Amino acid sequence: MQRFRRTRRSELVIWWREIDRVLLGLILVLMIVGAIAVAAASPASAHRLSTHQKALGDLYFFWRQLEMQGLGLLGMFAVSLLPKDTARRAAIMLAGVMVVALILVPIMGTEVKGAKRWVLGIQPSEFLKPGFAIAVAWILSWKVRDPHMPVIRLSMVPMLVVAVLLMAQPDFGSTVLFAGVWFVLVLLSGLPLARVGWAMGGAIVAVILAYLFYPNATHRIDNFLSGGAEFDQVDLAMRTLVAGGWSGTGLWLGARKNALPEAHTDYIFSVIGEEFGLISCAIVVILYCAIVLRVLLRLVDEEDLFTVLAATGLTAQLAGQAFINILVNLQLFPCKGMTLPLISYGGSSTIALLLGVGFLLAITRRNPYLTRETFHLGELTRK
Repeated sequence: MQRFRRTRRSELVIWWREIDRVLLGLILVLMIVGAIAVAAASPASAHRLSTHQKALGDLYFFWRQLEMQGLGLLGMFAVSLLPKDTARRAAIMLAGVMVVALILVPIMGTEVKGAKRWVLGIQPSEFLKPGFAIAVAWILSWKVRDPHMPVIRLSMVPMLVVAVLLMAQPDFGSTVLFAGVWFVLVLLSGLPLARVGWAMGGAIVAVILAYLFYPNATHRIDNFLSGGAEFDQVDLAMRTLVAGGWSGTGLWLGARKNALPEAHTDYIFSVIGEEFGLISCAIVVILYCAIVLRVLLRLVDEEDLFTVLAATGLTAQLAGQAFINILVNLQLFPCKGMTLPLISYGGSSTIALLLGVGFLLAITRRNPYLTRETFHLGELTRK
């Protein structure tokens, strides 16, 4: 028993030494900001969603968010302990399971606001995000073993499968996010410049088709191009965002958030603006930028193509979703119904995001005492 404890303790010491502690700290700071923001938005959303049969307490969403954050942290810690190869296999298995779940969504899914996105109490598209980024990175990394392998065309298979399954719900916003992550990865893997134009042309065609045949996309794009109606949800979000000025009204003193739909999820950035000020909004943006910059700095000396692609894909996913949400709140992007990562209230989204962070920490683990020179020396010694 004592030997087991020593072994477990040594594993934790190695884990703490090898993970990116700065990145972990930035993630935890964002989570704390998220908990405070959900506490600020919770009374407004609780009153709005209460019924005669069930009245929600003012801090209902805050306490639920703490529960989800706790579960997510446990998952993040467990995943971050995995060796890189094991983490890769686990992520690919997760992606496979979630694709099967997406197939089941139209058959036995729960319909919410005109779309079926939930099955068996979870939202498969959220849990698919980290698995998808790592699976595509793995396929693209095959070219290291065989430079003639058509890895870009092979990576299009999971992208098309996911796009078809998401649009069957329909979920145009998530489809755009997955396509964006795929495009970043194929671009980073060496997509020829001529094909970049073809890919961008394909994206434009896809948006046009969605506009013509997907009424929800048609409505949102028209609303965005026309500037929106006065006091619609995006206009309300913008008014709420600037209502607090630079310093904010103070916690629970904001008034405009009470008229804001989805204050605790899609428009929580506006609640931060009203109650904590535009300076706090700028700090949130800086935190996301710091996460992106930290991962890029971590990858500067990385020679393994899979590690570079997987870490970049996971980071692009988190940052892309964050900035889409922020741009929607600023009326600079069509309404997407997309949460603010690690800050918005959510069950599946919170847990899935923290699992993604766990995969990111596992994949970027590095022995700080193993330099490039010692690695090459070890290779020569084995030979």
